[in-house]
Amino acid sequence: MSNWERYIKDFVSFLKIEKGLAENSIFAYQNDVAKLYDFALARKIAVTELTYNDLKEFIAELYDLGLSARTQARIISGVKQFFGFLLIEDVLIDDPSELLEMPRLGRKLPEVLSIEEIDQLIAAIDLSKTEGHRNRAIIETLYSCGLRVSELVSLKFGDLYFDEGFIRVIGKGNKERLVPVSPSVEKEIGIYNDHVRRHQVIKPGNEQIVFLNRRGAQLTRVMIFTIIKDLANSIGLTKSISPHTFRHSFATHMIEGGANLRAVQEMLGHESITTTEIYTHLDQRFLRDAIITFHPRNAH
Repeated sequence: MSNWERYIKDFVSFLKIEKGLAENSIFAYQNDVAKLYDFALARKIAVTELTYNDLKEFIAELYDLGLSARTQARIISGVKQFFGFLLIEDVLIDDPSELLEMPRLGRKLPEVLSIEEIDQLIAAIDLSKTEGHRNRAIIETLYSCGLRVSELVSLKFGDLYFDEGFIRVIGKGNKERLVPVSPSVEKEIGIYNDHVRRHQVIKPGNEQIVFLNRRGAQLTRVMIFTIIKDLANSIGLTKSISPHTFRHSFATHMIEGGANLRAVQEMLGHESITTTEIYTHLDQRFLRDAIITFHPRNAH
């Protein structure tokens, strides 16, 4: 398996010297091949043993993460370039990526927001309104933690482990996972709690729920949809977005930024259509480092 590192290093040199590509393009190609390397490493497949079916499984994982067709196509393109290089170098006789198809752009794929659009949505929240700080904390949590809307509305204070840098999420089928939490989420939830929530009359049974409506009760999923729709309208956003859009955007931005495919899969609590026993719990410190390093909101 150590051959992988050598071939990737040689590939980067080839792109730089033979192709004369710009640094940004080389970095993108390197990232794409690194994702395939992660995939192959988990399955203990040597670079010379990868088959067309292995590559199809790899692409299925990209699709399952909700990546946009554009991002999928770029990764496939990078992988094809890598195999083209291995053919030139006589490492391979046949190209397993030859029959790989680019994702059809007509296929119904989830909308993904750009980092700028997310910044605009957050900036558009009116903090002079009572619900402003709550809504800001909601958007930050949805995007920075990649939560499902059902996970967001049921989030409890007992699930927040800010000192350790995690929140505990109860996902589908009552499955529990730990999601690394960014400083921006901790800050926004703290402001909301101090300035708004602690001054509310809370309905019995909702004392532990983090995000409350104006009547002191748990927010509904519909209410989260409404908050997001109103925000999108306020900045004239034409994309059709929902709470899930932030989850897909989270995955896309992390992966485009160079995060490990399996790390993102773990953070989303994904049951991949291609999941095998390989996807055991990764080292939690590694996950935290991944989100703090690669999540765009942490650059602010």
